[in-house]
Amino acid sequence: MPELPEVETVRRGLLPAMEGRLIERAEVRRTGLRFPFPEGMAERLAGARVASLRRRSKYILVDLSTGETLLIHLGMSGRVLVSGTMLGEFHQPHPAPERHDHVVLEMEGGARVTFNDARRFGAMDLMPTASAEDHWLLRGIGPEPLGNAFDETLLTARLAGRNTPVKAALLDQRLVAGLGNIYVCEVLHRAGIDPRRKAGRIASARVATLVPIIREVLGEAIEAGGSSLRDYRQTDGELGYFQHAFRVYGREGAPCPTPGCTGTIARIVQSGRSTFFCPRCQR
Repeated sequence: MPELPEVETVRRGLLPAMEGRLIERAEVRRTGLRFPFPEGMAERLAGARVASLRRRSKYILVDLSTGETLLIHLGMSGRVLVSGTMLGEFHQPHPAPERHDHVVLEMEGGARVTFNDARRFGAMDLMPTASAEDHWLLRGIGPEPLGNAFDETLLTARLAGRNTPVKAALLDQRLVAGLGNIYVCEVLHRAGIDPRRKAGRIASARVATLVPIIREVLGEAIEAGGSSLRDYRQTDGELGYFQHAFRVYGREGAPCPTPGCTGTIARIVQSGRSTFFCPRCQR
């Protein structure tokens, strides 16, 4: 499932085609994906101007001039692709329609925004902009890891007393928004923390080191356009490249890349998810 860097990359890719522009026509080709689409979604989108595009955790929020916000969640295999725009000196033509193109937005200026989702685990919804944070998918989500509200004091307080493994704690969206399996594995390796350690048993000084490392890993991943393992694509259809910089994720049996470490990357299962780490240098 796309995590924060992938969703942020998609949001940034949509900005030139959507922000400040009118949705001239909206085509909705099915009644819903993971959840039913809101009633009259095509009619409510058509004629609206996009005021801004935001991201909250793993959700893209498109604020409209009508006072509503379009929520987009990519799910497992969702892609938001932009065509009909200029790439340098070259025009990117509209591709032929595909079977899993479920929602198509024709934008002012000639761009087309297509939501494609083969497995149909994605979601779209419309909600009042003024109360968007109260939407049932967003309510209760923790602070953004790249925002000012997320700091060493907050993380230390939220991990204190927790009897769950630190990896599971960091995946809890109520604690911090947007972190998923890939990036938590990468963060814990850089921090030298064993993912099996009880969150509440880690010294506060070590917890404090997680905050800059989380920001570092996410920043590098966004700069690389995210990680493409299966379905994820950027808005121009290109792959992300951060998977080539993975230190542990998906590298079971490979030598640990930590300088001076002679360990081998191992894989275990925690809460039904694969965890990759170095048993020698992560303690």
